[in-house]
Amino acid sequence: MKAAVRQKFVSGILLALLGAVLFSTKAIFVKLAYRDTNIDALTLLAWRMIFSIPFFLSAAFISSSKTENVKFTFKQWAYIALIGCLGYYISSLLDFMGLQYVSAGIERLILFVYPTLVLLMSAVFFKIKIKPLQWLAVIITYIGLVIAFFGEINIQSARNENFLLGSFFIFVCAFTYAAYIVGSGRLIPKVGASKFNSYAMSFASIGVFLHFAVFSNVSLWNLPPLVYVYSFLMAVFSTVLPSYLVTASINKIGSGNTAIVGSVGPVSTILLANTFLGEGVTVWQIAGTVLILTGVLIIGKQK
Repeated sequence: MKAAVRQKFVSGILLALLGAVLFSTKAIFVKLAYRDTNIDALTLLAWRMIFSIPFFLSAAFISSSKTENVKFTFKQWAYIALIGCLGYYISSLLDFMGLQYVSAGIERLILFVYPTLVLLMSAVFFKIKIKPLQWLAVIITYIGLVIAFFGEINIQSARNENFLLGSFFIFVCAFTYAAYIVGSGRLIPKVGASKFNSYAMSFASIGVFLHFAVFSNVSLWNLPPLVYVYSFLMAVFSTVLPSYLVTASINKIGSGNTAIVGSVGPVSTILLANTFLGEGVTVWQIAGTVLILTGVLIIGKQK
């Protein structure tokens, strides 16, 4: 029995790691789209969801067609709609807006305050005790993040007058995404990971489409070809695949552990940003990366 539990925990960690790496590619695709075209945040997000929603609607139909399917209550429908819009409509829009003014590396730094917010929300609203080992992993991870990006923060704030505005957007994004992680952690055991994710993402897509229809006068059909290419890649590799990986991880190891293990995301962002965007890698970033990985390994050794 212990071996089975251990295997489930390890598989949950691996799912969270892979999901975090794929999620980190989102910032790269967004920055590439801003660099190579004159696209705005809302239009880019709309195309991301246009390419994503067929996958989620298909998965939702398949999940609901199974013989063991249990229908949602009205309360569950409302929660899923709210949580989905928080996690992938509001959070994504704020993230896209912030990425107009900050680098991919800085975006990851600010966004990854969300594991701490997840643990605090879980403790405050659901009275879940935070384990000492979790606190230790969080502390080590965030020391690594601060070390990795401290120099870059000074550089970016000196160059970009909208740096603080972009940073604010990303921080609010982190808060709403933390709320999504906490809420999904309560609902997934009741309704199932795949079914929850499919409907939550579908509601988020509808929210984005309504927002675009009301507030944008941009045509979706006369854009540079690279907008469609980047949006499609972002939909498949930065949205659909990692969203199912993360929900499966939450189902196996819980929202708190998934959030902490996901802190490896900035590591992959540094490497990807250096490769595709030309963002530099410093000694401080390497030192921070070592600490981040140490924090992840501590979580991996939990029983």
